[in-house]
Amino acid sequence: MHAGIMLGKRYQLLEEVGRGGMAYVFRARDILLDRYVAIKVLREDYSNDPLFQERFRQEARAAASLSHPNIVTVHDFGMDGGKLYIVMEYVPGTDLKTMLRQRGRFSVPEAVALMVQACAGIGYAHRAGLVHCDVKPHNMLVTPDGRLKVTDFGIARALATLHPAEEDVVWGSPLYFSPEQAAGQLPTPASDVYSLGVVLYELLAGTPPFRGETPQELARLHMYADPTPIREYVPDIPEALEAIIHKVLSKEPSARYRTADQLGRVLVHFAMKEGKAPSGETAFTAPAGKTAPPPPRIPAPTPSLPSIDWGTIGLALLALLAVGGLIPFWMWVYFVYHPK
Repeated sequence: MHAGIMLGKRYQLLEEVGRGGMAYVFRARDILLDRYVAIKVLREDYSNDPLFQERFRQEARAAASLSHPNIVTVHDFGMDGGKLYIVMEYVPGTDLKTMLRQRGRFSVPEAVALMVQACAGIGYAHRAGLVHCDVKPHNMLVTPDGRLKVTDFGIARALATLHPAEEDVVWGSPLYFSPEQAAGQLPTPASDVYSLGVVLYELLAGTPPFRGETPQELARLHMYADPTPIREYVPDIPEALEAIIHKVLSKEPSARYRTADQLGRVLVHFAMKEGKAPSGETAFTAPAGKTAPPPPRIPAPTPSLPSIDWGTIGLALLALLAVGGLIPFWMWVYFVYHPK
């Protein structure tokens, strides 16, 4: 697969913008709608498996149903020349892992602002009944103006069908998956929360909480080892944020926040309490020699209006009508017993 060819008689591949162990990513042009898109083309060893093809279609349909500013929109999917492909919105910018390599680490306000956005997108998917299963900085794209968008929903679930007979299928990426994923169990929203905690740890410390030479060693560390206290990397980290990270990296899913929405709300509350984002923004600096983009925004809680108890008001009106309706009756009783 190379630039210049046409997929599905509609998408013209313009340039390769990335590649991984399972796919190539191209910037392309949708000639039907005259717009730029990103296309992920899966390698042949994945595309040729009939079971994977069907599961991939199911996951692509589910991902296409998600519409959120912090999720990369899925436009289309198909097969051409024996290769599966998925068409997504083109997001200018770079992935969070590349930014980490360039910068080393992020400040507390920067990291929290980015993670709040990641939680918003993944939390929306959780409310729709979808678990990402492969949360990692590689799957988080950051635009020049600081907008974070999560991509690759459902791909990890589709990949698990390639080895349906194995009981110890590993979901996700070893550096970032949860203890239950490392043990081959089905991931839940709490599994995504753990992975978000790993990403937050890495943004602040410049390194993931666990390092290993093999996937098996990483799986063992996630399941049984305690991470290095993040204070050793960030001595001035606020205690409240340290406690949040400790909670989301709990081995037991029930000890974490249950969904990404819950984690996001906690992070917003932390940011407001710390006074790091009084106007809903945080500082966002660029690497040396580059222009800093506008800062990522932390969404401020929307003030709620006092709720109106319509039930109580209705009962009061009924009572008033009932009492009013008895007035003629009591007047009749009065004249009966007090005739003129």
